[in-house]
Amino acid sequence: MSYLVKGVKWWSPVNKMCKVTGSLFKAQTLKNILGIHEQQFKISRASSQLSSEKASSYNYVIVGAGSAGCVLANRLTEDPLSTVLLLEAGPKDTLLGSKRLMWKIHMPAALTYNLCDDKYNWYYHTTSQKHMDNRIMYWPRGRVWGGSSSLNAMVYIRGHAEDYNRWSREGAVGWDYEHCLPYFKKAQTHELGPDQYRGGNGPLHVSRGKTNHPLHQAFLEAAQQAGYPFTDDMNGYQQEGFGWMDMTVHQGQRWSTASAYLRPAISRPNLSVAEKTFVTKILFQGTKCIGVEYVKNGQRKKVLANKEVILSGGAINSPQLLMLSGIGNADDLKKLGIPVVCHLPGVGQNLQDHLEVYVQQKCTKPITLYSAQKPLNMVKIGLEWLWKFTGEGATAHLESGGFIRSEPGVPHPDIQFHFLPSQVIDHGRVASTMEAYQVHVGPMRSTSVGWLKLKSTDPNDHPILEPNYLSTERDILEFRQCVKLTREIFAQKAFEKFRGPEIQPGNHVQSDKDIDAFVRQKADSAYHPSCTCKMGQPSDSSAVVDSQTKVIGVENLRVVDASIMPSVVSGNLNAPTIMIAEKAADIIKGLPSLQEKNVPVYKPKTLESQR
Repeated sequence: MSYLVKGVKWWSPVNKMCKVTGSLFKAQTLKNILGIHEQQFKISRASSQLSSEKASSYNYVIVGAGSAGCVLANRLTEDPLSTVLLLEAGPKDTLLGSKRLMWKIHMPAALTYNLCDDKYNWYYHTTSQKHMDNRIMYWPRGRVWGGSSSLNAMVYIRGHAEDYNRWSREGAVGWDYEHCLPYFKKAQTHELGPDQYRGGNGPLHVSRGKTNHPLHQAFLEAAQQAGYPFTDDMNGYQQEGFGWMDMTVHQGQRWSTASAYLRPAISRPNLSVAEKTFVTKILFQGTKCIGVEYVKNGQRKKVLANKEVILSGGAINSPQLLMLSGIGNADDLKKLGIPVVCHLPGVGQNLQDHLEVYVQQKCTKPITLYSAQKPLNMVKIGLEWLWKFTGEGATAHLESGGFIRSEPGVPHPDIQFHFLPSQVIDHGRVASTMEAYQVHVGPMRSTSVGWLKLKSTDPNDHPILEPNYLSTERDILEFRQCVKLTREIFAQKAFEKFRGPEIQPGNHVQSDKDIDAFVRQKADSAYHPSCTCKMGQPSDSSAVVDSQTKVIGVENLRVVDASIMPSVVSGNLNAPTIMIAEKAADIIKGLPSLQEKNVPVYKPKTLESQR
């Protein structure tokens, strides 16, 4: 396993030094020919000084070894002539090559550990949310091999087919469902085997829960008693309804993109990986991207890309790095004294996320995960997992869920449920206090849209995050529906033998006004920030990348991650982010897009009723 601790290969027979001699670029000539603005010219001249330094060179430099970056590193190095350097700000996800020694990442049930500290986590916070009683919201994001796929709850949800058809209408031509479905399948090996919707031989292993917990059974029965359909695959023909959720868990272990894509490729001689390497700037000559500057072990260094730099830092880091490097709203950049490379006002705008509340009910029987969280039981569960990768440590326990429409007239589900046979308090940072079960519920296509901006020119300063939650009447109405419809499900006969008093919101919360107040006080992010470098047509002034994932207005620079979504999808974001990277890899390689026409998708018989 020695390849797991391989360092960065700064020199390789395949890697030729990219030499840019000062004599090739006479300053005055450049200025005259290109007509570059004085500020841009300064950047050009500064970056051409790279010629006198010994900087290594690769075909592709990928910034961020997260959900998208690991996919790209694997796919681009399938060609032995393509050299790739993958840079990650955080550490590896193994210790001495062992997953067991990093059990806080790889044990599915241990997921809250890393959501609660900043060791593998950027640990972001938003501004005070004026429509949510001025609360500051916590946003964990992965800073480790695998990125947020090493921190998330391992729920594998693709979204609805209409999300991708909407992307196409919003300007992401070639990203409709028939062009995206094949890449979901290419990525996936589903334990139930391949079919028209599932993949059978991809690197990403997807499985179903094994606990068969009576409370999951009760939840699915109650949903049907309330009049909703059962769906046997919410990622397949029919998203609408309730059923068993797919999870990125394989043989009892979290199956992050580091496990699925990076580790199988890491022994390739044309792939180099550097961890604890913080990229601070993209380097340009005029508007041509030529490499990046980074800090490692306190030393500032540069690396050149003779084909492309690809940003895969995620919906916060990618726009932040673009702005730090002179790509963004020119007025904002000038205020901070950042030389403008390209005026792209859409960078950092269009910020979208999913907000959710926990509706919690006391359980009258001692069957929840409450006892599993007692110290002695945790030791037993941990030892079984360390020994065999089995038992209650081998699942994240979010094994059932569903999608419904909030009201008549809504064409496809806009509310999502995750059911958990336990109680979560403050992102898991506070221990559960009783036998209880809960559902995470929230709207999927909120109309509230926010933004992010630089706080300063220091790359270490977190950007200002303004999600603008609950700023529209529509979002407030949808959340009201979320609470009412959840209560209706929890009131069904299937829960009779388990149902104790409602913990949250509590029986005293009944009026619309009281429900709205509860949502303002208790809703939290579902950790799905996206859309801050949106994909669109170059004629769209708010677009940041085109449908080929290239940054508009500059050369040799792409963004490939959740930030390029034109609008947020109806579900969790990890599966769509992996799909985006799979599809982008083919685009970068110059391959024609995969396509599957006329794949059937469920539509409700009538939109006149809500269910």
